[in-house]
Amino acid sequence: MDLRTLSLLGVLAALVVIGGITQPDSFLDTDNLQLVLTQASVIGVVTVGMTFVIMSGGIDLSVGAIVALAGVWATTVATQEYGFAGVLFTAILVGVGCGLVNGVLIAYGGMVPFIATLAMLASGRGLALQITDGKTQMVTVPGVLKLGERDSYVLGIPPLVLVFVAVTVIGWLILNRTTFGRRTVAVGGNAEAARLAGIDVRRQRLYLYLLSGLCCGIAAFLLIVLSGSGQNTNGNLYELDAIAAAIIGGTLLTGGRGTIVGSVLGVLIFTTIQNIFALNNLQSDVQQIAKGAIIVVAVLVQRRTASTSH
Repeated sequence: MDLRTLSLLGVLAALVVIGGITQPDSFLDTDNLQLVLTQASVIGVVTVGMTFVIMSGGIDLSVGAIVALAGVWATTVATQEYGFAGVLFTAILVGVGCGLVNGVLIAYGGMVPFIATLAMLASGRGLALQITDGKTQMVTVPGVLKLGERDSYVLGIPPLVLVFVAVTVIGWLILNRTTFGRRTVAVGGNAEAARLAGIDVRRQRLYLYLLSGLCCGIAAFLLIVLSGSGQNTNGNLYELDAIAAAIIGGTLLTGGRGTIVGSVLGVLIFTTIQNIFALNNLQSDVQQIAKGAIIVVAVLVQRRTASTSH
């Protein structure tokens, strides 16, 4: 275990202590801890996909919009007529479809990732609003609603958390134990050197945005289970949360380095901070300021580490 991972675990442990001291009755309550993990699961799945994209030297600003679009598309009356499988399949299909558009524009259209995903952010939000007409779409499929109930917990663990754990483990295995993971690191480290080494850089980038879209589709379904509805406002600022979690987890914005474990710890740190702030009745604007400060510190530490390693 490297120093960064240990330091992140230390920060998380310190936050748990702070939460336990400031709100001893409510913070360490089993229900509250389950809530923290459940909330972390949705953005956590998105962050796993984002980590791969950033490691390749790219960025995806559209993840929040894709989550919203996939969520509202999967909760339309027409989709819900196909039951549990229809909702799940639609959420994932829309996510992968959006990832495909991003990937084609960036890998084969030559568009800068920032611009391509910004366009997807705008169009995705617009389409989600058009589908819902600004209204909340309630879920009526019993199988979907049941997943969010306490009866579905496995050994006290919510199903959403189990999905998050599964995505994290699969992400870790892909990054650290497969050729795909090594190619991702190579493309992020030096795309031209990767091309000369025989890696199809464009195809690799396409696959990475497909992966990010898949994660957004899964997250959209988890959010549907969590809220029992689909809304065009879902996934708001997810792109910033996912990027922030990846950065404080040690993923370089310039690409070529990062860890799934670090990103997941980043998600847990941010979610715990939000929970502590909420329990102590601190306003959301203070939360955002604190989050911004953490991001700045993390980037400065990254730059200092990078300069000392050269």
